[in-house]
Amino acid sequence: MKSSLIVLSLMLFLYTAVFAQSSEYRIQPTDVLTITVHEHLDLATKTRVTADGQITFPLLGRLLVKGLTVQELEKKIKDSLEKDYIVNAQVLVFIEEYHPRQFSVMGEVRRPGKYDMPSEKDVTVLEAIAMAAGFTEDASINSTRIIRMDEGEKKTIIVKITDITKKGQKEKDIIIRPDDIVFVPESFF
Repeated sequence: MKSSLIVLSLMLFLYTAVFAQSSEYRIQPTDVLTITVHEHLDLATKTRVTADGQITFPLLGRLLVKGLTVQELEKKIKDSLEKDYIVNAQVLVFIEEYHPRQFSVMGEVRRPGKYDMPSEKDVTVLEAIAMAAGFTEDASINSTRIIRMDEGEKKTIIVKITDITKKGQKEKDIIIRPDDIVFVPESFF
């Protein structure tokens, strides 16, 4: 009984720490999840989310988890288990390994390439260019583009950098999303 209380206390501590860090994070393909159900060691599962956004969980089979928060997945598993199998299921989901969150910066920047997104804050287009060591002398900075896939469609967003840097229009410093491409074309003048 005492060891169960210690385990439960540790689980609550970990849950609080994870909740503070990832309450808005949405589960992605290739994430690795550890799922436990209190007092049901046989249901403990460590699984990687498939490319189509699913996992396999004991008793429940395949579950679509892509796009859910940790809390939403915990509720989904809890509700499914309580429907047919367990009374008052206490489910804990921990993201052990996150999908790599990266973006690319290409074109007329000093260090084109792929860059990791910090998990603790958003990256704006200006910060992305700074991470790529800034513009080259040949850059057409007011033709900077963000290329992103949005619900299966390719979108191109033009960013006039001088609106941000010289006019102080900070709202035009767009937040970069994972898998975005920031492209800075060459100036022809």
